[in-house]
Amino acid sequence: MNMDENKRRRSMLLYILIAIVVYLAVSQTMYPALQNSQTKEVSYSEFLTMVDKKEVAQVQKTQGDATLYFTTGEGDGQQKYSTVIFGSGEGLTEKLEASGAQMVGKIADTSNDMWIYLLISYGLPIIVFFILGWYLNRRMKKAMGDDGPSMNFGGGFGMGGGLGKSNVKEVKGEETGVTFKDVAGQDEAKESLEEIVSFLKKPEKYNEIGARCPRGALLVGPPGTGKTLLAKAVAGEAGVPFFQIAGSEFVEMFVGRGAAKVRDLFKQAKEKAPCIIFIDEIDAVGKKRDGSINSNDEREQTLNQLLSEMDGFDNQKGIVVLAATNRPESLDQALLRPGRFDRRIPVELPDLAGREAILQIHANDVKMEPGIDLGVLARSTPGASGADLANIINEAALRAVRFGRKRVTQEDLAESVDVVIAGEKKKSTVLSQHEKEVVSYHETGHAIVAAMQKGSAPVSKITIVPRTSGALGFTMQVEEDEHFLTTREEAKNKIAVLCGGRAAEELIFGEMTTGASNDIEKATGIARAMVTQYGMSDKFGMVALGQQRNRYLGGGSELTCSEGTAQEIDAEVQALVEEGHQTALATLQKNRFKLHEIAHYLQKKETITGEEFMNILTHDDGFAPAMPAPADGQQR
Repeated sequence: MNMDENKRRRSMLLYILIAIVVYLAVSQTMYPALQNSQTKEVSYSEFLTMVDKKEVAQVQKTQGDATLYFTTGEGDGQQKYSTVIFGSGEGLTEKLEASGAQMVGKIADTSNDMWIYLLISYGLPIIVFFILGWYLNRRMKKAMGDDGPSMNFGGGFGMGGGLGKSNVKEVKGEETGVTFKDVAGQDEAKESLEEIVSFLKKPEKYNEIGARCPRGALLVGPPGTGKTLLAKAVAGEAGVPFFQIAGSEFVEMFVGRGAAKVRDLFKQAKEKAPCIIFIDEIDAVGKKRDGSINSNDEREQTLNQLLSEMDGFDNQKGIVVLAATNRPESLDQALLRPGRFDRRIPVELPDLAGREAILQIHANDVKMEPGIDLGVLARSTPGASGADLANIINEAALRAVRFGRKRVTQEDLAESVDVVIAGEKKKSTVLSQHEKEVVSYHETGHAIVAAMQKGSAPVSKITIVPRTSGALGFTMQVEEDEHFLTTREEAKNKIAVLCGGRAAEELIFGEMTTGASNDIEKATGIARAMVTQYGMSDKFGMVALGQQRNRYLGGGSELTCSEGTAQEIDAEVQALVEEGHQTALATLQKNRFKLHEIAHYLQKKETITGEEFMNILTHDDGFAPAMPAPADGQQR
């Protein structure tokens, strides 16, 4: 049995159910007396006995009819009876008069009232059934095209009307309020999209040479990098209608609904061409079809319809499909092939210059003090997305209002970076004197090891103020320039810096605390990446032993090796972290006096700048370079 036949049968059952409900409602409303007017038939002898007992209240006789209708009792206790007159019924009138019963006579009805009654009682529900069925069928076909009707139980018993509608949000190009000048830090992505804008504006220029506009472009990148913003900017630059819909809006509970929405979306787009269709988070509907038991038939049917529509529309009309995702590895290969999504445009995290340009765009909307250096802010936020940077500017403006200022200061911007990274200052957390001392030495240990490592980023700030993220303090390092490559030695130096906090605790207090948990996690992650991904292992060499998952969502990596090799990897990772630990211990032992001096100063001030830190560290000839860890792993 095909799908259309199933739909028709379900539809017919639904029509019958509605007709029954309507019939019962009409019967209850128009003929309530029929439900409560049951007439009991008795013999003529029983009738005479009831007359003799004076139980009969009223008798009704119709001319030419041998049937008598009589009632007993009154009000709610009244009961109706019927009997057939036996013989000629002589003397019945006298008996009735003697019993006090009321006698009513009627002339035989020769009209067509009975036929009217039958028509209303039985014919009306049938007529209503056919009219209602025809109406629903027409509405459903209009809503879903030629696929026949379907049932919708989400959002009420609304049949038709909204069935098969894509619920797409249409915005005129000029109403998006976004152009390429509002997008910064994505120069390569803008350059790729400018050709699409040019085609939408002047398609004849491309038609003359025989070139065709890309049917679709897939915007790929981490969350918050501006994929949706770029799509709106394309529509704003071209001045064409912009249809925006999320991939999850196509997926429905009942089979066929999502495919109908796809058809409706492209139907609207063809009517408004040239235009742009933007599907956000397309991975919700475009996942690979693996044919497993857990596969979703509705999602796969919706994907098949999307593939058909993208492959079938006339590109000369100027319909461009833009889609965004941060999980490109999960998309179906048929969706990614040329002819559907001809271009894959990376929208990566911005570099140093890009971050400064993004900050400048958002700073233009905020009143700031003269002389604000956004370059310092850009250097302090490596790895931040455009959304993060916008949030930093907004947090600075909120802080300025909180302190009663009319303009944002450099201090507000610096504090907003700390808020985004580590959270607000936690005023309710009051450390004991001993805990405050431990945290001071811990953060100073990080800073001294960082300052002593060759090529390490300079320390810009040290604080022991607790934050809402759970951090009791942090040490901030800011690179002078942007780096895109990391050497093996630099990776080992990072591990040593991360081990500096725990090393300071062991060296000064002879004990370990839980404060190094996040440092240990990061150090282990770097060491494992060195062994499994970067080929920086002395034992395994240039072999990939792990595979990265969800690159843009920070999914980490999974091992692609045997159990025996995994055990050896664990040993190698442990050795790299321990080497960094010993390097940190040796560095702090050599600079132990400075460790005490800076930790005490930090304990008093709670927050010091990188300049203050370096002034104390290099104040006299006590400055000592880093000592490499001994070969045997023991401290000298």
